[in-house]
Amino acid sequence: MKERVQKFGRFLSGMVMPNIGAFIAWGLIAALFIADGWLPNATIAEMVTPMLRFLLPILIAYTGGKMVGGQKGAVAGALAALGAIASTESTMFIGAMICGPLGGWCIKKFDEKMEGHIPAGFEMVVNNFSVGIIGGLLAILSIFAIGPTCVVLTDWLGAGVGWLVNRGLLPLTAVLVEPAKVLFLNNAINHGVFTPIGTEQVEALRAAGEIGKSILYMIESNPGPGLGLLLAYCVAGKGETRSSAGAAAIIQFVGGIHEIYFPYVLINPIVILGPMLGNVCGIFTLNLLGGGLSGPASPGSIIAELMLTPKGCYFANIAGIAVAGAVSFAISVFLLKFFGKDASLEEAQAQVAASKAASKGQSAPAGAPATGASVNMNTVKKIVFACDAGMGSSAMGATMLRNKLKDAGITDIEVVHAPVSEIPQDCQIVVTHHELAHRAVASNPSARVVPIQNFMGAPEYATLVEELTAARGGKGSAPAAPAPATEEVKAPGSILLEQKNIVLNCESVTPQEAIRACGKLMVESGYCTEGYIQGMIERDEGFPVAIGSHVAIPHGTNESRQFIQKTGLVVMTYPQGIVWGEDEELVRLVIGIASTGEEHLDILNRIVEVCETEEDTDKLVDSATAEELYQKLNGLS
Repeated sequence: MKERVQKFGRFLSGMVMPNIGAFIAWGLIAALFIADGWLPNATIAEMVTPMLRFLLPILIAYTGGKMVGGQKGAVAGALAALGAIASTESTMFIGAMICGPLGGWCIKKFDEKMEGHIPAGFEMVVNNFSVGIIGGLLAILSIFAIGPTCVVLTDWLGAGVGWLVNRGLLPLTAVLVEPAKVLFLNNAINHGVFTPIGTEQVEALRAAGEIGKSILYMIESNPGPGLGLLLAYCVAGKGETRSSAGAAAIIQFVGGIHEIYFPYVLINPIVILGPMLGNVCGIFTLNLLGGGLSGPASPGSIIAELMLTPKGCYFANIAGIAVAGAVSFAISVFLLKFFGKDASLEEAQAQVAASKAASKGQSAPAGAPATGASVNMNTVKKIVFACDAGMGSSAMGATMLRNKLKDAGITDIEVVHAPVSEIPQDCQIVVTHHELAHRAVASNPSARVVPIQNFMGAPEYATLVEELTAARGGKGSAPAAPAPATEEVKAPGSILLEQKNIVLNCESVTPQEAIRACGKLMVESGYCTEGYIQGMIERDEGFPVAIGSHVAIPHGTNESRQFIQKTGLVVMTYPQGIVWGEDEELVRLVIGIASTGEEHLDILNRIVEVCETEEDTDKLVDSATAEELYQKLNGLS
């Protein structure tokens, strides 16, 4: 049950948290420039209502749609949310949280049904029209069903908060919030519940001509309770906890990193009563004095709290933070004096790391930095190779692992490639370069991330295959029936590597000069325009294109794809070698790629076959003629 609640909470906060910057911008603009703000400006204030009514809900829906259905799901989710927005004058945050994932789910199911049934060349037409039609239908549905339903639900929630406020019961929410924070449900509660309802309150107050503020923004983000606990450890703590608590207090209070005090709670769980009762008193003080913020404070630091305090609320907010800190301090000192125990801070920090990983569906590996989730290897059905652009190195790495799995008799696992920012959510394992590992975890927190040093000769491939084989009891899946042997005949128009674009025995140059030489040849062949060359350089500067086995595959960034005119490749050999990148990797074979789709994958797959090791590449560079390379890489021999 706990895991389900955590998962649902993560999903809710996952839609809001990436867009908190937009919420803060809205809160600051409103606090400064509306008629009652610090710097009234009618022109700038015109942005406040459109941001609240349109921008913020659409951003939430877009993010939710992308979490479920990728980029197309994001667009469909945003379209669906627009229908809900158009159905009412109310702020449609709850509607956006429904419409976004709904749009992503519909697109995902459509794509699953259409997989393998779209005629070649019609992919873009089907993709674009499916998003337009599904998104349009969902928008209409939202106008007549989702929007009105959400208005009723929002009214109920608002009435519930009003009921708590009117009866003086709002402070009791801290009894749930503080323990939930230690379980890493704080973001789910704050951004999944308090932020949407608080924003509704702010807009309602402004519409009534009052100061736009909400106390809900401070229930979870108030830094006072955590500060009081850590200061108590400075006074009544023992050993390492006492000596480290002072620095932790500064980080928590000024930096807003509340997680830093969680280990101190786990060492002596009874001290959770300090922050809990401190927050109860803080909320009571804020409610009594009329405190609140104009927007969500994220992170919950004293700096963020003060920046988002509206005109006339500074005394109330500072008092609420101070009272929360003082009560938390007093109670925590008492509990530490009479019930505190000396324990290992290191063990508590490890416990917090495990708890945080569990809250994200992850498992922190012993003795190593977290690399995403722990998965049951016996249930793995999809592995994704990810690189920066998803065009070259990941495709080759995917081929290598696919071949190794096949050799091991494992044929029931799909191995695909993708940009690191667009990793499919239905995969269980992601393989990527170690420099991209953190981005892979952020892109798909539920997957296990396997970091590698290079895409061609990584020993992690064999280790991963061994793990998968062992999980299957030492046996692979039943091998697929071999396809009847047929002789592949290449149509003239399907040849992507022309013999004129194979240049042998080039003089050693710098990596950038080699990239420019490839780019010039690609421009002359009509594959791209000059803008793509700069994209290739930027791609290498951000993430080196040397992939191991003495091979480099220069290609552009995602943004530079607009300069590609048609798919094509060029090959250049450097017998003396090029020292490439900070790792000073030796490169002797350079393959430039411009691709509008995935037509180039056949050649990349053959490169994997003929350049699997450094010795294979060296033999090719030292002895193959242009004609032999042409025949071999195009699959003609």
